[in-house]
Amino acid sequence: MALLPEAYSQLEPFAAQWALPTTAQRTMARSNSAPEARQAFYDALSPLAAGVIDELDAKPLEALSDAEKRLLDMILAYAHVALAVEIQGPEEAWHRQWRDRMVVTRSPADLAA
Repeated sequence: MALLPEAYSQLEPFAAQWALPTTAQRTMARSNSAPEARQAFYDALSPLAAGVIDELDAKPLEALSDAEKRLLDMILAYAHVALAVEIQGPEEAWHRQWRDRMVVTRSPADLAA
């Protein structure tokens, strides 16, 4: 059974790890993932990100299907991963220690969840 909209089936291998409904879960996935896993997710979603955002932005949140909600969760996770890949790079491991001390329990992004 597909977890994502058919147009994004190439992202299915990443759905279980990255289509997470809360900011705290996305933060933990980022913290607990290997650099190679973050890079693979980033590489797979990067060329599609603008189209995903445009497509999801065209609908009200309450009108999204379950598959589209998971895609939204993935694009939110992508924001976490992009920071790690593009900005922090090898320093990501050092930054992780601070996330372990300042635990996010909810965020505005979680209001739709």
